[in-house]
Amino acid sequence: MTDPHNGLALTPARIVEELDRYVVGQREAKRAVAVALRNRWRRQQVEGDLRDEIAPKNIIMIGPTGVGKTEIARRLARLAKAPFLKVEASKFTEVGYVGRDVDSIVRDLAEVAVKLVRDEEAQKVRPRAKDAAEERLLDLLLPRSGRSFTDRPGEPTSPATGDATREKLRAMLRDGRLDDRDVEVELADDANPLISVLGGQPGIDESALSGLRDMFGALGKKTRRQKLKVPQAWRALTEQEVDKLIDHDAATREAVHRAENAGIVFIDEIDKIATSRDRHGADVSREGVQRDLLPIVEGSTVTTKYGPIKTDHVLFIAAGAFHMSKPSDLIPEMQGRFPIRVELAPLVAEDFVRILTEPQNALTRQYAALLATEGVTIEWADDAIVELARIAADVNKRTHDIGARRLHTVLERLLDDLLYNAPDIGKQTIPITPAYVRERLGALVADEDLARYIL
Repeated sequence: MTDPHNGLALTPARIVEELDRYVVGQREAKRAVAVALRNRWRRQQVEGDLRDEIAPKNIIMIGPTGVGKTEIARRLARLAKAPFLKVEASKFTEVGYVGRDVDSIVRDLAEVAVKLVRDEEAQKVRPRAKDAAEERLLDLLLPRSGRSFTDRPGEPTSPATGDATREKLRAMLRDGRLDDRDVEVELADDANPLISVLGGQPGIDESALSGLRDMFGALGKKTRRQKLKVPQAWRALTEQEVDKLIDHDAATREAVHRAENAGIVFIDEIDKIATSRDRHGADVSREGVQRDLLPIVEGSTVTTKYGPIKTDHVLFIAAGAFHMSKPSDLIPEMQGRFPIRVELAPLVAEDFVRILTEPQNALTRQYAALLATEGVTIEWADDAIVELARIAADVNKRTHDIGARRLHTVLERLLDDLLYNAPDIGKQTIPITPAYVRERLGALVADEDLARYIL
């Protein structure tokens, strides 16, 4: 296992270091997922039958909303180039009730894995595909007679002249001088009225729709001719060539292998299906959901359109706030399948300051980049960020604590006027100072009712 950035081994310390670039704090949770990921690599090094006996140690993350649970799992999957699926436990219901069946978790994971592998393969063959698409585009631009719109009428066209014309066209194509030309290309027609209608109906499972798409696809793909500008036609032809160059059977086998041995499923809101001691009413249904989930988490084989997929070595990371329940309220069998428990700390103002300044994808950088596209430069004063963090933490304390998600709401309110007027105010630099923050947010924060509804 290597770090995709620089080839260094992804040791637990290195994994934590990478996660630190995007998620502030929560050291214990980062250590737990880092060890879990490293153990996968260790398992691959084990020889003989013992390798199959080593099961992943699933993790439960306990902590309020907005403290980084999902982001840690998602970033971990990106580091490992692993198929990652997030599901909400509350969306599943006991068999016989309205809701999705738990097998759809594995089918969805398979879809994610296939897309991941095919995207990787497409990246490898894209340069060749683009060259092949260029040749097809030149064929469309140069008629069979060997004469194109650049030739003069009445002049004979010899093979040498045809080659010269083609190279002239190639140069014009690459320089963008043909971008306003229209060409007619043949495209796959994936639209199907029945699937379109069913797709809009409640209660229709995506996996069922996927099966219908495959069935119609097996009857033969329809095509349609469409006029496109040269750049759009080039892209469409490139994608067709990419599809031809990929070995789809090999990609599917790799995707199944990766789903089984590297897949990560993040089960959010697992506390919503925990049961209280007096099991009645809705609690019976919640326990039913847990029992339905149990075989998937324990290890079972699910049939997908890509073949059977075993879940024995899929890593499951569950998460929940557990305000109204605790992990011990899960049925004993489910507790046993999540041996590692980590508690994530609520975020305070100091954490918000770090979240706004340290990560590579910090919100302050995101908004600065958005406004820069309109020629507006915003400069964040350090004490303005401290003030912003204080306000966000204060609103969390006085209303509902939604963690770092509060920063999205507060920043959107702070920069609302700028985001609206940016196209009209022209190029200028706007400093964001503590006074600017208080002027736009002070009244809202002071009025608890307004803060509750607007921030």
